[in-house]
Amino acid sequence: MTVAAMWEARAADGRGAELAAWARETAIPALRGSAGLERLELLSAPGERVLLITWWSCEPLPVADPPAGLLGRPVHRWSFTSDHVEQAGPGTTRPPATVHS
Repeated sequence: MTVAAMWEARAADGRGAELAAWARETAIPALRGSAGLERLELLSAPGERVLLITWWSCEPLPVADPPAGLLGRPVHRWSFTSDHVEQAGPGTTRPPATVHS
């Protein structure tokens, strides 16, 4: 079983780069080397949003909250359990994942 844990935060106005730096310098190093961690990916999006997705072979460890001054709203968290995996390519599709709160 693989669990994907998604951690998403929106930065306070003008602080998106700082929030992404906090994730790179604090949140990610805190997870590195954790038992069961298979992969992690840090993404950003318009609206000063930062998304950290981690893949686990066990129950995911929680990602810490950044300093309150960096946030425009509370952090959102979701976990998904893998139901089907295949390599993406022409003509391939993936079924929807199951959401676990």
